[in-house]
Amino acid sequence: MNTKQLLQLLAFTAVLATGPLLKGQKNNAAKNRKYDVAAFLYPAYASDDPRLRPFWPDGNGEWETVTNVQDRLPGHYWNRKPLWGTVNEADPAVMSMEINQAVSHGVNVFIFDWYWYDGRAFMETTLDNGFLKADNVNQMKFYLMWANHDVVNTWDTRLNKYNEENVIWTGKVNRTEFEKICKRNIEKYFKLPQYYKIDGKPVFMIYDMPQLIAGLGGVGQAEDALKWFKEETKRAGFPGLELQLTMWSINVNHSGFDGSKTSNPENAFVKQLGFTSATHYQFVHFTEVNKDYLDILTAVEKEWARIDTAFEFNYYPHISVGWDNSPRTGKSAVVKNNTPENFEKGLRMAKAYADAHPKQVPLITINSWNEWTETSYLQPDNVYGYGYLDAIKRVFLAR
Repeated sequence: MNTKQLLQLLAFTAVLATGPLLKGQKNNAAKNRKYDVAAFLYPAYASDDPRLRPFWPDGNGEWETVTNVQDRLPGHYWNRKPLWGTVNEADPAVMSMEINQAVSHGVNVFIFDWYWYDGRAFMETTLDNGFLKADNVNQMKFYLMWANHDVVNTWDTRLNKYNEENVIWTGKVNRTEFEKICKRNIEKYFKLPQYYKIDGKPVFMIYDMPQLIAGLGGVGQAEDALKWFKEETKRAGFPGLELQLTMWSINVNHSGFDGSKTSNPENAFVKQLGFTSATHYQFVHFTEVNKDYLDILTAVEKEWARIDTAFEFNYYPHISVGWDNSPRTGKSAVVKNNTPENFEKGLRMAKAYADAHPKQVPLITINSWNEWTETSYLQPDNVYGYGYLDAIKRVFLAR
């Protein structure tokens, strides 16, 4: 079977899985509010990126970790299989199929995890060669989340079993390198029509604030660098920069900030650095996840209410599919009972939050499109089929 036949078969099975449209759906859909449903996309499932081979020598990226779990951990309970196969997401034909599936189920934005190590970009092939070269790329928007964490042995399953936290690449950058990164992304990505913007401002998300601050030399230096980034974005012709914070404790509880300035040092810290919005990347960043999904949703709702009261930025609600990192590490906290039906309850919570904040864009983030080895993915598998994607379709494309 050639690539074209495979993609046709995948498209056909997808129609069978999701069912036909009902009469009158198109007209009713036009009456509904349009939501920006954004799924994080981890770009490690590529077959044509030589910089991935030190971690996954078979040459197909982290699919290697997904497919050899039973060999590394005989009898392990995790035995997931992708219904689309171990596809190369840096192939524009494959990404075209994925865009079709995403959009038809209500996902209209991808948030690409974006990396910069050793003086150059890392894992850009899925975005550059796959997504941006897909023939239907104009159907979706995308933006970047700078995943500026260190690289240790976690990705390399040959080494991570020894629990060695040696740093292979640091996520820290100095001011010169920071400016290089910003100018490059403004020119290469922000100016694209597919780049997601809020009120004309490109959205750029930063994952790890302690790393950014340490590399730039302190809170004051980070404040100055981020202010420069905003000004540089304006000089490029945009009305500004929508600087988005990855909301978790390490990013707002910085020991170098003077908490005496305000009754809420977290909010003051975020304001000083110039962040105008925030969302989460994963439930695991702020609550215990080794329990039932519905209990986790209760904690999530409380966290949203706290953020709403404590911070002045726009918070965009986040829903995670699940968490189980054992395919990489052999052991992990595990979310229980995260069925598509319970995931749908989380989506309805997020939709209600968006509707209750009509002055901000109806953006909702989801972890994730394809985090297979963290067991938090929307892509269809042998356990729930298209269940998670269908849940999004029911909530956001209801006719």
